[in-house]
Amino acid sequence: MTPFELLEPVSVKEALGLLDPDDPSVRPVGGGTALMLMMKAGVFRPTRLISLRRIGGLSGIKAGRDGGLTIGAMTPLAALEHSADVARVAPVITRAMRRLSNVRVRNVATVGGAIAHGDPHMDLPPVLIALGASVTVINPTGERTIKVEDLLTGYYETALEKNELIAELTIPAQGARRAAYIKFTAGSFEDWPALGIAVSLDADGDTVRSATVVASAATAKAVRLTGAEAALAGVRIDDKALARAGDAGAQEAEVISDVRGSAPYKRELIRVHVGRAVRQALAQNGATH
Repeated sequence: MTPFELLEPVSVKEALGLLDPDDPSVRPVGGGTALMLMMKAGVFRPTRLISLRRIGGLSGIKAGRDGGLTIGAMTPLAALEHSADVARVAPVITRAMRRLSNVRVRNVATVGGAIAHGDPHMDLPPVLIALGASVTVINPTGERTIKVEDLLTGYYETALEKNELIAELTIPAQGARRAAYIKFTAGSFEDWPALGIAVSLDADGDTVRSATVVASAATAKAVRLTGAEAALAGVRIDDKALARAGDAGAQEAEVISDVRGSAPYKRELIRVHVGRAVRQALAQNGATH
């Protein structure tokens, strides 16, 4: 790795002042797990890294009276995995964390980093999109709120400006919605996925009132499959309904090829796993199990 400057501000204001919107080699860093891999591979050569670890108030999980969650950007992923509040409000996150890399990574990697990195293979973003989550972003002139589905704009690309930081994540109350995440790997159990499918359903028994269906890893960014959602809305779930939803999702997805599979292979994965994710979500007895 080439030499670089590492700074450790103690306030958000100080951190924002150290960012340089005109220099892409200056980056904020949370846990740094993904960024270090890019640096070791020579893909990214920073001149300055701004560590956010000494800034107070950016970590922690708070349950709101409305049934939602507020999660600080510097909260380690392991904290999500073991939080009773997360397990109660959004148990799909708890289940997803158990297959995210390994415990060493989860102890260091942060919520904000997992979102801001823009890697389509990350497990957390598609789940957050399915849950309707949003982030609060701070910049030198104030703050703004962005839905996670709007934050991700392309392959390793986000809507964040170079002088902005994610401060916190908000997950709205889920009520009786049921959610599932399927991670299909071509390698080991905890490997990067060849496909991620996240589903959230408002259902009455086996009849779906509305659905959110999100694909990742097989696509350049985590993205909603609106055709699959439309195919599920108002439908009593059976094999034919799931096949129609899977066909719609496979047809509309802009699939990419990489070392984990060709585009036709990943399209077929979508076709199959949309239905499996829906069945898995329906098997959850509401939001508390």
